[in-house]
Amino acid sequence: MGSLEAATVLVAPAPVVTTPPAQHKLLELKASYAPAAKSVPASKPKPIKKKLAGGCSGYVLEDVPHLTDYLPELKSYPNPLQDHPAYSVVKQYFVNPDDTVSKKIVVHKSSARGTHFRRAGPRQRVYFEPGEVRAAIVTCGGLCPGLNTVIRELVCGLHDMYGVSSVVGIVGGYRGFYARNTVDLTPRSVNDIHKRGGTVLGTSRGGQDTAKIVDSVQDRGINQVYVIGGDGTQKGASSIADEVQRRGLKCAVVGVPKTIDNDIAVIDKSFGFDTAVEEAQRAINAAHVEAESAENGVGVVKLMGRNSGFIAMYATLASRDVDCCLIPESPFFLDGKGGLLEFVEKRLRENGHMVIVVAEGAGQDLIAKSMHFADTHDASGNKLLLDVGLWLSHKIKEHFKRKPAGFPITLKYIDPTYMIRAVPSNASDNVYCTLLAHSALHGAMAGYSGFTVAPVNGRHAYIPFYSCTWYEQEQQEMAAKATRMHRSSAPLHL
Repeated sequence: MGSLEAATVLVAPAPVVTTPPAQHKLLELKASYAPAAKSVPASKPKPIKKKLAGGCSGYVLEDVPHLTDYLPELKSYPNPLQDHPAYSVVKQYFVNPDDTVSKKIVVHKSSARGTHFRRAGPRQRVYFEPGEVRAAIVTCGGLCPGLNTVIRELVCGLHDMYGVSSVVGIVGGYRGFYARNTVDLTPRSVNDIHKRGGTVLGTSRGGQDTAKIVDSVQDRGINQVYVIGGDGTQKGASSIADEVQRRGLKCAVVGVPKTIDNDIAVIDKSFGFDTAVEEAQRAINAAHVEAESAENGVGVVKLMGRNSGFIAMYATLASRDVDCCLIPESPFFLDGKGGLLEFVEKRLRENGHMVIVVAEGAGQDLIAKSMHFADTHDASGNKLLLDVGLWLSHKIKEHFKRKPAGFPITLKYIDPTYMIRAVPSNASDNVYCTLLAHSALHGAMAGYSGFTVAPVNGRHAYIPFYSCTWYEQEQQEMAAKATRMHRSSAPLHL
């Protein structure tokens, strides 16, 4: 244990300055001691080093950057919430500076305490005055239920809790920073957007030009950036946070992770997932009705799940009408003993109908081999997937056509992919999105930056961008997701 502590980099907590607030200009983006120039394309800036702190019994804190790490003279102010009638009556509302959240809660008695993240929530001191804040919100990547709810709660939370009146929306994803105009966001303008699907700000893939984005941040006087998006988007936010720090800007960069697939192993759940599972039930119910109503009826439903099968698996377990669920984490084969086609035939002979649910990322290796397809990628760097639902339907039909005695089947293929992700979020996700948004803005106001916010083992935490599983090795990620799936489904049998 001593060797671990000796090798750990100790970082002091952000200093609290108690001097009375001076009169500031509206925005002070540039540090007075380091008036950094704008984009310099000569060399790529080095990523910010990990911020680690060690403690007894193998305790390690994976801390998030703070503005005072590179602006040590930055002043702090009492949190306006202490005088807010809705919050001041609640005892112990502010988070203790030493509160952390354990990354792993199942341990042996001899295990080290392990990795922890900083707990999310409001602090007693903040590093922005309400009048100086100019916040920007951007949505990137694919659609997901709850995007508009997160936007709404960021705007309303900043206004209602901290008195921030200057919030803008970046139109059309990352490109909007330097290619489109912004739109002003007020509590009135976002009042009912949570009742709609999609994102009122628009979205796009790619367009990540870090230097141009940070130039725009400086030019527009933005000092809080809230980025809502998935894998590529959060990597882009990490680059923006690094460049902001390199230039010495007083600007907090905060991520809200968005992935309808629920495939971030370090967090409990991603927003929009509950809604997606609920909507998937409609497609499964329709497939079951079709299959049950025909002789040897087969219903095939393809659901979202590029690299993970959480939507397919949870929808299957909730439905109870599904006979077979195919997910990317579990390889399968078609022909021969123990193959999928043998199982389909056996099920039809026993029950007279069956329903198959398949995640979009399942069986991609089988399809690629049969079609000799070369890998291609979209603007976000995601591998373009072949339609496993159509391919599987074709293979099942071919199999039964080849039966010498004749085995007529009726197969219906349903693909609700884009219907599922385009709907408004349900009640559960609306509450969850509110908690995410509030945790994000509390962190930004407290001076933290370079983090994504999400629940870890039931507690919302600030997770450094580099600690998201998107940055881990693929095998580690798959193993973690497989463990979560086993934990969720082991007691249940279809």
